[in-house]
Amino acid sequence: MSTEIKVPSLGESVVEATVAKWYKNQGDHVAIDEPLVELETDKVTLEVPSPCRGQLKIISAKEGETVEVGALLGQITEGEVDNKVGEKVIEGENKIPENKPQEIQQSETQDNNSETDKVDVDNKKFVTNIEKLSPAVRKIVDEQKIDLSNIEPKRSDGRITKGDLINNVNTSEMQTENNEPILSNTDLSNTELRKEVPMSRLRQTIAKRLKDAQNNAAILTTFNEVDMFQLIETRNEYKESFESKYGVKLGFMSFFVKACITALKEIPDVNAEIQDNKIIYKNFYNIGVAVGTDQGLVVPVLRDADKKSIIEIEKEIFELGNRARSGKLSITDMQEGTFTVSNGGVYGSLMSTPILNPPQSGVLGMHKIEKRPIVIDDEISIRPMMYLALSYDHRIIDGKAAVTFLVRVKEGLEDPRRLLLGV
Repeated sequence: MSTEIKVPSLGESVVEATVAKWYKNQGDHVAIDEPLVELETDKVTLEVPSPCRGQLKIISAKEGETVEVGALLGQITEGEVDNKVGEKVIEGENKIPENKPQEIQQSETQDNNSETDKVDVDNKKFVTNIEKLSPAVRKIVDEQKIDLSNIEPKRSDGRITKGDLINNVNTSEMQTENNEPILSNTDLSNTELRKEVPMSRLRQTIAKRLKDAQNNAAILTTFNEVDMFQLIETRNEYKESFESKYGVKLGFMSFFVKACITALKEIPDVNAEIQDNKIIYKNFYNIGVAVGTDQGLVVPVLRDADKKSIIEIEKEIFELGNRARSGKLSITDMQEGTFTVSNGGVYGSLMSTPILNPPQSGVLGMHKIEKRPIVIDDEISIRPMMYLALSYDHRIIDGKAAVTFLVRVKEGLEDPRRLLLGV
């Protein structure tokens, strides 16, 4: 009995995905609920589990293919595993099994073409049919419009290689009308030194959204710096007991989230957005926390963060971060954010101008903590300082409001007791 593997529902407004990676090969045994294939949408990646126990007989959608909701991904033969590996079926046609070693496929291809490819080198009968060339050589010949009839191959089988093209670089057939070579050793080497890969759906979406933000918003950035001494002291004093009691480490991000919420309540423009010719003010505080992953930057959202304690925020940040890095975020995890916090300091960034996460009107950039000399009560002191950057949409937020917002964040962080007491 065969069971079909189909593309599941991908969430609201998402109708197609890209097959990112198969975890199993054709013919492999699979267990029920075992991850089979990873699908990538323009928002999240998700794994499709095995619906039953058996053998993966057919893979119908190759890696890199675009598939719609409900499309066939493959088939599983339920029950015990046999040793025969089924042929991979793509769009109803039998193809060479992908698990066959590449060397064997190349050897078979060469054997099939052996009669037509053999040449008599002594009589200078060379391969001139471009279809018989390797893809790399064929690309160069096609781009440079090289006449193969005047190129002498060095291989015993008469095949023309890139080396043959290099050796003939100065012949008249490979020169321009100005008698300048149009092919060089560097040009040929580039085909080996560079690697081209298609952009993932997530990366394409990130690129589009960020470019749209630049095109549609009037983005400005204002800066300030915060003395992290008191916050570091508070964290060092309680971090061991906090982790022991709650099972997560006490970080700085929860304090930054709390400080931003305090400032957002005072400066509501930063928590608003523009829709057509209207300003939408939001009386809820869903704070996005940017997370870097291997697939790209994602921004899971802490919903109703104003109603949560430092403990709850730390736990949720920890859980969302793990899910983001393992590709387990759902689409709803990244929707309805009202403001974003991005910590470039974990990568060593000293200063940056963060870009808006549309349709939000503000984003706070955190940076690395660095000891610097500052003046306190007319005396020079060495303090752990951090630069803060607020990028904002000047269409809705005036400079005064942006600066005031950043000052309130600074005040809350420099005296964390205010955050804990809510004053």
